Amino acid sequence: MAIYDPKSLKAEEFINDEEIRETLAYAEANKNNAELIDRILEKARPKKTANGHVCAGLTHREASVLLACEIPEKIEEMYKIAEEIKMAFYGNRIVIFAPLYLSNYCVNGCLYCPYHMKNKHIPRKKLTQEEVKAEVIALQDMGHKRLAIEAGEDPVNNPIEYILECIKTIYSVHHKNGDIRRVNVNIAATTVENYRKLKEAGIGTYILFQETYHKESYLQLHPTGPKHDYDYHTEAMDRAMEGGIDDVGLGVLFGLELYKYEFAGLIMHAEHLEAVHGVGPHTISVPRLKRADDINPDDFDNGIDDETFAKITACIRLAVPYTGMIISTRETEAVRAKLLRLGISQVSGGSRTSVGGYAEEERPHDTEQFDVSDQRSLDEVVRWLMEMGHIPSFCTACYREGRTGDRFMSLCKSGQILNCCHPNALLTLSEYLEDYASEETKKVGYAMVEKELAKIPNEKVRRIATEDIRNIRNSNRRDFRF
Repeated sequence: MAIYDPKSLKAEEFINDEEIRETLAYAEANKNNAELIDRILEKARPKKTANGHVCAGLTHREASVLLACEIPEKIEEMYKIAEEIKMAFYGNRIVIFAPLYLSNYCVNGCLYCPYHMKNKHIPRKKLTQEEVKAEVIALQDMGHKRLAIEAGEDPVNNPIEYILECIKTIYSVHHKNGDIRRVNVNIAATTVENYRKLKEAGIGTYILFQETYHKESYLQLHPTGPKHDYDYHTEAMDRAMEGGIDDVGLGVLFGLELYKYEFAGLIMHAEHLEAVHGVGPHTISVPRLKRADDINPDDFDNGIDDETFAKITACIRLAVPYTGMIISTRETEAVRAKLLRLGISQVSGGSRTSVGGYAEEERPHDTEQFDVSDQRSLDEVVRWLMEMGHIPSFCTACYREGRTGDRFMSLCKSGQILNCCHPNALLTLSEYLEDYASEETKKVGYAMVEKELAKIPNEKVRRIATEDIRNIRNSNRRDFRF
């Protein structure tokens, strides 16, 4: 029997089944324990200090009690605190990105993904470097600055050399005023040597979804292929960190296994990264299982409704207060709007989940990994965010200034976001408004920029940001940053 140890490098010890089951039993026994819940909520609340805000976060056991809680007024309090934490550390900024699917060749047998090897009728496609360039130009013409590249696992068709070549191509394309300034990578678990190569290629965050932390279910859902190895997959983030990548992104695919089990495992993984590497996950994503080519979500019996989904999001924000939280176009406009208030800090916009497709006028469906629920254009998403009071941010400055890993976390924890990320968000929003926005979006956007400039605490920073925005509007000068 494996013993729970968050500092261990063995998957069965830092994601320990017995510990999760004991945690769920404890949470169930205390789900209506108002006194305990109040103590946990008080611990989660952000505290104002002379140097900014401090937030203790929650253990996986404390957070699981909140997730199990059934007292309506306590749940509302949970949501209120989640919003306070989001505003204290990230303000009203929402980072925008787009996925770029490079290839759907895959040797795995994952039962929830249409790219699985047994699917013989889905067209298999792999972008050439010329096609990558065309996709990047199309994304730049939309206004995107940050991409998350995706590819199936196939050592013959998608070797690491292909991924590295694609990254080089993406960074090389400069079209009009467009640049992709940061490439995040979502590819299969790999070796320390390959993670080192990705780091040297200048990637931002390495993202890998666990899919499920329940080992027995994991093995059943991944019956064939290299992804079948639960331990190798679960220990990937430690190899990435060893390879020099200090920004990693976690996530599970909600709907594959019971959500309370997944939630506990996810928070335990975050605790493990903090315990071993001194820095938790840079991002946590919250995808839900969606319909795809030969995948029917109704075949899986662990789906979660919108209210439960909102509660999970809020509890993650309370448990891991400093992490960026991502929601994709898998979700509808209404669901995304609600979750933005509860802790989400990054969204995709104008996304296509097929291999290629951005360069085509009509959205292709034949190679999509999942149905896109929010099919609005990037311009519509940007305007929508602003109308709700959020600043759409295309900022990538922290990556390029070396503020990653623990350096980013110290910036976040010290409250310097308002003097750094806030003006950077306004600068990149101004670029978008000037180069890509519709007249209606421009009108809403520049009113927001003027209003938000006044919130920058440091007078010198405020003055420089104001001057830089003037230069963006009156010249072709771009890429100002703090």
